[in-house]
Amino acid sequence: MASPALDPIDWTKTPKREWGTALRALVRLLRNADDTIQVFRIMRALNGDIAGRNYRRLLKTPNGGRLAYQRLELAERLSDRDWIDSFPAGTVAAAYRDFLDRTGYSAQGLVELSTAEGIGAQAEHPHAWFGRRERDVHDIWHILTGYQADEPLGEACLAAFSYGQTKGLGWVFIAGGAALKSLRITGKTSFARAVIEGYRRGKRAKWLSAEDYEQLLAEPLDQARKRLGIVPTLAYDKAQAELREMRKTGI
Repeated sequence: MASPALDPIDWTKTPKREWGTALRALVRLLRNADDTIQVFRIMRALNGDIAGRNYRRLLKTPNGGRLAYQRLELAERLSDRDWIDSFPAGTVAAAYRDFLDRTGYSAQGLVELSTAEGIGAQAEHPHAWFGRRERDVHDIWHILTGYQADEPLGEACLAAFSYGQTKGLGWVFIAGGAALKSLRITGKTSFARAVIEGYRRGKRAKWLSAEDYEQLLAEPLDQARKRLGIVPTLAYDKAQAELREMRKTGI
């Protein structure tokens, strides 16, 4: 049976945290990693006024006022395949293009998931716009961090990275839940170590929410990672190798 639709967001109030809603959504997500709508339910249940707080932080950055004034809808920009195809090899956009072709994902797909059942309505409010912006850069963050999008480990590590960046409690809830599930099933700590590394990488990196993504996509990928302070993965690579070996041996 489908979950009941959530009430529209009142952007004049700070939402209360709904731990029961978040826990039920997490259980569903851990049972089925492809049930992405549960991610948005967790975000709404636990993130409180994080969009408002980070929007106000954006306004204090050198380019934040301009970005907020322009209020570009990134999902629309990232859905322009001709524009994405216009970037040369080696750029962030080229890596994003390869990502789209490899996974079959799309910016519009995230929009459809987030707006299902009234979770992410296209409200005309600056905090709502900022929340959409955070949603729309998720796959770009996969590119920048090197975390694979089509595996539970990569998603958990990016969730931890996102918590380090945004302080959205929903992210650490997802990352922690995935790490505990892996520990229970495998008895190994490598997954959890990779998740912790993800948080540390996110905390250490430059605040990605203040980036002009149209300009960022034109940068060479390696140069962008260096400029943004996104350090190479170590624990993640080790955990990936360990999980591949476990699959080979049928564990």
